[in-house]
Amino acid sequence: MTTGTCLCGAVRYEVDGPFSFMGHCHCSMCRKAHGSIFVTWAAAPLAGFRWIQGEDAIERYESSPAGHRCFCRHCGAATPVFAESSVVVPAGTLDGDPGIRPQLHMFAASKAPGFEITDDLPQYPEWPPGFDVPGVPRPAPAAREGANGSSCLCGDMAWEVEGPPSMMFHCHCSRCRHARGAAFATNAFYALGQFRWIRGEGLAATYKVPEAQFFTQVFCRRCGGKGPRLLPEHDRVVLPVGPMEGPPGRAVDAHIYVGSKAPWDQITDLLPQFEERPTRR
Repeated sequence: MTTGTCLCGAVRYEVDGPFSFMGHCHCSMCRKAHGSIFVTWAAAPLAGFRWIQGEDAIERYESSPAGHRCFCRHCGAATPVFAESSVVVPAGTLDGDPGIRPQLHMFAASKAPGFEITDDLPQYPEWPPGFDVPGVPRPAPAAREGANGSSCLCGDMAWEVEGPPSMMFHCHCSRCRHARGAAFATNAFYALGQFRWIRGEGLAATYKVPEAQFFTQVFCRRCGGKGPRLLPEHDRVVLPVGPMEGPPGRAVDAHIYVGSKAPWDQITDLLPQFEERPTRR
């Protein structure tokens, strides 16, 4: 039995596997919904799935005629979706080892700008064989010339930045995994003056983990897509890199909190790794 939770713990579920599929999805819809540069999905028979609590806390957004996304209305974390006789869960929300490892990359042709796939798993430009659902194109937000635009999944919330970030990390901590439903969260840090809202600032909902000093998730109330976290007291804005339309303009500095990474998450690049926070110079 494998359990899973959203970031705030309002939504809990369990899956009595076995899991039959696990794959990394790089499509723009997953990147905008989760805020990560890719999302890992795991599928199991629906008969073994059970809600423990919080089913009434789930919001549902129809992202395409053939599919929808679900998220916790309190914290914005992605929750399981259902497809015929299967349940498909965002693997980052799993609490333990599901007993399966990633098998492939799908929608690799839509991967986040500026990032490379470094493992040897099979890559498919769109759906892998056996999936007969068409891809859905998404228009880019109307950023100014020379700026890097981003938007949530529904497009009602959009923003832009100019210039490169000062820092950028892949964070594998359990909070980031449950918040994004992914193996890790990739966040970029910019000066506040580099940032501008294009539209939809009023749609941004905020959830702060009560026991955390800083950890806060910002998400669109309508679709659950992840958004920017503004820190005016520090002259800083923290942006999810997954929704960016262009490359961030800087290489990722390191993997952090790798001591907390998911058991199915394998790091295959050559970036520096830190068990927790990066070492200060």
